[in-house]
Amino acid sequence: MALAGIVAALLASIGQWGHGARAFRDMVLLDDYALFLHVVICYAAALAVLLSIDYLRRNGIESGEYYALVLMSTSGMLLLASAGDLLVVFLGIELMSLPLYVLAGLFKTRLDAGEASMKYFLLGAFATAFFLYGVALIFGATGATNFDRIAAAAAARPPDSLITVGLGLLLVGFGFKISSVPFHMWAPDVYEGAPTSITALIATGSKAAAFGALVRVLTVAFKAAQPDWTVLLWAVAAVTMTLGNVVAIAQSNFKRMLAYSSVAHVGYMLVGVVAGGVPGAGAVLYYLLAYTFTTVGAFGVILMVERAGEEAVDVRDYAGLARRHPVLAATLALYLLSLIGIPPLAGFVGKFYLFGSAVRAGYLWLTVVAVLNSAIAA
Repeated sequence: MALAGIVAALLASIGQWGHGARAFRDMVLLDDYALFLHVVICYAAALAVLLSIDYLRRNGIESGEYYALVLMSTSGMLLLASAGDLLVVFLGIELMSLPLYVLAGLFKTRLDAGEASMKYFLLGAFATAFFLYGVALIFGATGATNFDRIAAAAAARPPDSLITVGLGLLLVGFGFKISSVPFHMWAPDVYEGAPTSITALIATGSKAAAFGALVRVLTVAFKAAQPDWTVLLWAVAAVTMTLGNVVAIAQSNFKRMLAYSSVAHVGYMLVGVVAGGVPGAGAVLYYLLAYTFTTVGAFGVILMVERAGEEAVDVRDYAGLARRHPVLAATLALYLLSLIGIPPLAGFVGKFYLFGSAVRAGYLWLTVVAVLNSAIAA
């Protein structure tokens, strides 16, 4: 039933394509940009549900509440991707996050699951406070929370430090949701402690929704402040991809390694945000789609490989996998090669679009840093 609901949402999103609509006084937008993100999120949620069916049964945690919470979180992701107002962004973030806090601690008997859930919840609450304070400052400076009205108010007045500080606080909230440095600390522990099917959803669906809202906030509401946020995101992108790739090398736990890898991929996607314009946003959207399939696939292999009756999360557990399960080994290799960006796989095409948009926008040194990081990742 959960899968049927997600497929219905997917078909409804595709059916809306080309019929741009607005609702609730322009607070919710259903343009093609939002609908593309809806498709990505529905794919991520459907794949997570498919992975869950056998996994929950095997681990003895099968329950109806699990699927209800997944659907609630997915609806929050869809709302966040469609937001045209900062209040709707906040509602979407909360509706997406609260079920994920519960789902991260689903293994009640495991200490690392409780730690994952608590860290995710506390840091999430901390980031939400920053985000709301940023919304309050921006409302105080512009008298609006709607993206279009904020843009009009910001353009009609001289540069205001209140707007700059408010935008900085908003970026702290978004930084936590997309796990960019220095707001990435929760990711390795949550990825490791949460059920693997939920880890796949956190790594893909929640990132797609948060990136969708971030790009719209920056390019619509704060277009006038582009010189300010471009400089900041240039530095964040470079540090995020470098730290993610370097720390991933030292990991012996496969889920933690993929967690740091996902931090690095956030850095790559921020390159597209910095590049800006239609090419940059388009490159980010394509990369999110390719990243969703490859990441869910990699976590799916982890979920299916068992050693001594337990989930195989240590890198050493994968020695000899080609002999034991040749198909699983081949698919895992394919997903990892795509994440690295080996041609002609989807990951290579995504990186080509991202780096190409940055070069065309004049960010040559950022592209050099990104290409060097791809080498480290390999």
